[in-house]
Amino acid sequence: MAAPDSDIQSIKNRFGIIGNAHLLNHAVRVAMQVAPTDMTVLITGESGSGKESFSKIIHQLSPRKHGQFIAINCGSIPEGTIDSELFGHEKGSFTGAHEARKGYFEVTNGGTIFLDEIGEMPLSTQARLLRVLENGEFIKVGSSKVLKTDVRVVGATNVNLLNKVEQGKFREDLYYRLSTVPIYVPPLRERGKDIELLFRKFATDFSEKYKVKPIALTDDAKELLVKYRFPGNIRQLKNIVEQISVLSPDQKEINSPILATYLPKESTLPMIYTNSGNGENISEREILYKVLFDMRKDVNDLKKLVLESLGNPSEVSQLFKDNAALFESIRQEEKHPKNDVVLNLDSARKTQEETETEEVQDISHVAEDDSLSIEKKERELIMRALRKNNNKRKYAARDLGISERTLYRKIKEYELEEE
Repeated sequence: MAAPDSDIQSIKNRFGIIGNAHLLNHAVRVAMQVAPTDMTVLITGESGSGKESFSKIIHQLSPRKHGQFIAINCGSIPEGTIDSELFGHEKGSFTGAHEARKGYFEVTNGGTIFLDEIGEMPLSTQARLLRVLENGEFIKVGSSKVLKTDVRVVGATNVNLLNKVEQGKFREDLYYRLSTVPIYVPPLRERGKDIELLFRKFATDFSEKYKVKPIALTDDAKELLVKYRFPGNIRQLKNIVEQISVLSPDQKEINSPILATYLPKESTLPMIYTNSGNGENISEREILYKVLFDMRKDVNDLKKLVLESLGNPSEVSQLFKDNAALFESIRQEEKHPKNDVVLNLDSARKTQEETETEEVQDISHVAEDDSLSIEKKERELIMRALRKNNNKRKYAARDLGISERTLYRKIKEYELEEE
């Protein structure tokens, strides 16, 4: 039997969930219905959409509400220690294990464990988790003794786990065991007028915090706000309202031109793009890599053409004419320093009017430039993100669009810890 609207509103008030969008109300209704059972739940939704609030609803409305609730971010725990964190370890089981330790599954016996970013969990740990879900059994690291636990598992992910299954990065049996009851938390851009409600709520909160007058929006600013995609969802909206509250305290109303200055261009943040043809998620970082690969191909094509012409300098002038499109595409890339392609085509045009010998020498200089390396670009991106966030890996990982655990591994791989 479906929960009455009054009950849904009561639950939203209790857990601080603001909005009346149909998809949001449906997610709350499903959480309320599944809470009294012991069924495993998988919550899906974009980062910053409020998935953890739904795990708390499930726990607090269940018979386990007096037991312990623990929220774990699987993406923030290094691969080498996640088994120990979740299942515990025995003394001396690995270097640094000076004493035995209880894991979260032992500590939360009789309660609920919320596994956020479960798609980042290593395959070996997934096998251990499946055993807990199937039999309520686990083994500590460094032990052979089977222990029992009675824990309800609520998982959450912001990626398509079925794609991970197809790629061999997530166990199919674990996926179907986790998604007994799926709950979809809609992104902010699918919640319509809820965005205005959240804006007013945050504006009121920050006016009390900073002792300023609550900011208000003009009609055109409200229209702009609702149209914005908010890749960072509720978390991003909250940050924007806080910025406006602090930086524009004397503004009685915020109009659309003022609001636009606080809304970052969506391409400046790592986002997830969906290819509707195959449903595969592509990150902005991967798109950048593809661009770099295409640029490298252009450079290699140019080198090949130049090397073929070096034996006959008289052909160089004709080379420029026959391959004008290729030179023009590389010239366009030169205008963007972030691509780090050093090709001085203005100089090349100048040499076209000079002696054929000088022309060959300048083009040879271009042909020697083969500095494009995906590893080098990735290292530079990581260094840039770390500097931007004062070496705070959590925020650097968020900017890069990768998990904290993946960033930790890359820092080790590129030996960036000393930098």
